[in-house]
Amino acid sequence: MSLSRSPSPIPGGGWSSPGLDITSSGRSSPAKITFAGSNAGAVTWESARIKSRGVAGYPSFSTQNQGFFTRNMRSITRSLPSFSAKKDIGYRDKDEKPRPAQWRIPLLGRIRTFIARMNRKWKVRALIAILLLACYILFYITPLYYYWRRTSWLGGGQKFVIILAANVGGGVMEWKGAREWAIERDSVRNKRKYVARWGYDLEIVDMSTKKRYAHEWRESWEKVDSIRNSFKKYPQAEWIWWLDLNTFIMEPSYSLQSHIFNNLQKNVYRDINEYNPLNLTHPLKANYLDPEALSPVGDGNINSVNLVLSQDCGGFNLGSFFVRRSEWTDQLLDIWWDPVSYEQKHMEWEHKEQSSLQQLYTTQPWIRSHTAFLPQRMINSFPTGACNENGNDTRIHYDQNDRDFFVNMAGCEFGRDCWGEMYNFRELSYYLNRNPWERFKEDLVAVIWFKLTGQKVRL
Repeated sequence: MSLSRSPSPIPGGGWSSPGLDITSSGRSSPAKITFAGSNAGAVTWESARIKSRGVAGYPSFSTQNQGFFTRNMRSITRSLPSFSAKKDIGYRDKDEKPRPAQWRIPLLGRIRTFIARMNRKWKVRALIAILLLACYILFYITPLYYYWRRTSWLGGGQKFVIILAANVGGGVMEWKGAREWAIERDSVRNKRKYVARWGYDLEIVDMSTKKRYAHEWRESWEKVDSIRNSFKKYPQAEWIWWLDLNTFIMEPSYSLQSHIFNNLQKNVYRDINEYNPLNLTHPLKANYLDPEALSPVGDGNINSVNLVLSQDCGGFNLGSFFVRRSEWTDQLLDIWWDPVSYEQKHMEWEHKEQSSLQQLYTTQPWIRSHTAFLPQRMINSFPTGACNENGNDTRIHYDQNDRDFFVNMAGCEFGRDCWGEMYNFRELSYYLNRNPWERFKEDLVAVIWFKLTGQKVRL
């Protein structure tokens, strides 16, 4: 049979090799035909085709699995380092022997090469990691951390203002020495770190005695006027937290929202009979009082609470208390600051503005119905020995195991060491709030170093 279109290079069809004549098969290529080679051995078509593939050339495409290196040739060659073909023909110095320069790939080029070598899965993982790192740096390291904490829909820090009482240069009784300056420095630094962390505002007021009226000096009464001025200065503030100078925030990781205000109804008590060191009669009994004033808890609505404070063994403590912006607060501050009552009673009020507020609470039912109390250790823990000479009182004294939020060293100037207490609580707060890296250095590395050398080191 003769083929009109022969696949063979020989005209008329057929193959030059013996035994490969396809005239009898009727196919364009033989499937599996044996032929006799030069050594008279039987050779199959398949084996001949495989041999000729390896010798004749390089196929453009092959679907056969020809081994690991053939399958992964592209990825292997792509991972090999690339070198520049340029040669250095210059010299560093005329008298110096020629030395080829170190041709290095630019950093950007190396990064692009590294990214090109990555497969799609690792590129996606790297992109996610970079985005997470960028968010962490953006919101926790840069100044934006402070501002997003202030927003009402993320942190709500702009609703709180902390007023810290300072006494620049001392008052009329004494001038500040080195210890007093150190106390003020540590106290101010502590409050600044806290407000920077949570997005609050800090107002440092000068409590040195000023003559507000022609006939009086009001030592420590400035807090009433300072609160009123701060409400004007910060129109977005809802709560003001007043702090005396001899105070320290022990747990800066507690925000005011999570510690107190997110669950204010549960944290406060409005019936003073739960803890009544002043032995006040509550509620007042009179025919002219309305049901709200006759109730020991006022109207029972937590939103009507405008003054939040704590009590110690002697009554109200105003070293740390909260005031909410409201018309009720404006009226309270006006009456509290009233020069007439001050003129008539200031000689009888041992604790000055604190005694004045106690007098208003005792005699004015409208003040009781909008006042609430926090347990003292929530905002006003005392050091051991304060307010109780018989040792620790679980109601009022600081407890390290409970990680109390705040310490007030009230009365330390009367027979106690203010600087010693401030220093001890500062160091304790640092120890309790160390990060993992600081714990590793101080609890492991420093201990090993001490055992090896006998020397204490602070890393």
